[in-house]
Amino acid sequence: MTSENIKAVSLRIVKVLLISPFDEDHRDLREILRHSNWQQHEARTLVGALGFLQDNPTPVVICEAELPDGTWKDVLARLALIKCPPVLVVSARLADEKLWSEVLHLGGYNVLVKPLNMKEVFRVVSFSWLLWKNLWDRPLPYARSVQCGAI
Repeated sequence: MTSENIKAVSLRIVKVLLISPFDEDHRDLREILRHSNWQQHEARTLVGALGFLQDNPTPVVICEAELPDGTWKDVLARLALIKCPPVLVVSARLADEKLWSEVLHLGGYNVLVKPLNMKEVFRVVSFSWLLWKNLWDRPLPYARSVQCGAI
């Protein structure tokens, strides 16, 4: 991704995909993001999320820890196979030290405790997006053939 693409992205709506089987999670995040430049997309299962991500490059994915067809670990493994993989944030009602440690050590970015707190969501999503943007804008010592396109 070029610097010009990154500048164009920063002026656009930023996509956030929420993967959760719970209606209240979708409703709460929608309300939190309502007045932001982030656009919420929704999936209720891992399979539904992968279908969306196949055609819609998305910088940030927020995933419920337990899904009907897998866990956040399954999501993380599948995201790694995507061109320009999104940053993963895990959400859980019981976010204990074990979950935090696992998420960080296995390559997730952070954990959001539910019910979602507006300030924490803004902080985590903002920094997740910056991490993604900086990762794909960083010059590397070798040629990178991956192009993320405009998100």
